[in-house]
Amino acid sequence: MIRFENVGLRYGLGPEVLRDVSFHLEPGSFHFLTGASGAGKTSLLRLLYLAHRPSRGLITMFERNLAEVERRELPALRRRIGVVFQDFRLLDHLSAMDNVALPLRIAGAKKDEIRSHVAELLAWVGLEDKVNARPPTLSGGEKQGVAIARAVITRPKLLLADEPTGNVDPERALRLMRLFLELNKIGTTVVVATHDRRLIESAGKPVWRLQAGELKIERR
Repeated sequence: MIRFENVGLRYGLGPEVLRDVSFHLEPGSFHFLTGASGAGKTSLLRLLYLAHRPSRGLITMFERNLAEVERRELPALRRRIGVVFQDFRLLDHLSAMDNVALPLRIAGAKKDEIRSHVAELLAWVGLEDKVNARPPTLSGGEKQGVAIARAVITRPKLLLADEPTGNVDPERALRLMRLFLELNKIGTTVVVATHDRRLIESAGKPVWRLQAGELKIERR
């Protein structure tokens, strides 16, 4: 379970961008996170993937109180989290296969294991014919597919996606949504931050709304 209790976040001496945020994520749950631009969605995701520590409040993840986790322990915790960034963050000098393989190589996986898993995932996102293509030659939707494959290659316990359909057409957006739902069915906890109401309505999952840094449950 992941639990936030009265969490606040501010950057430097500025005002709080998140205020008294409290929720819990059960293992295997699926939630949408929505809200206007500047409401704090990306800041909340950054707390969830351990890019920031809260200014106040308590966060418990994977049975650990994050206030008690030392910096040297963070990489091991991050390996249990997959992140699909809005700007993809792919490495342009690497092929699609090598971008997806990167987390496995960092984890020390064997070459044969890497090759088979990467090929399987690229096929899963419909990019089996783009194995050797580099990101500059790919469309926005294809880049998003590579980013998703990379995020799930290590079978994370938690998957976070920041506006994953913002750069793709409606048909591919629904296909990506089906991929997230399939992952959820096999036990991955999923949080998708999005403005896309059609995407939200298509899934029928719980919705959280951030408004001026405060979290409200829009639909359970």
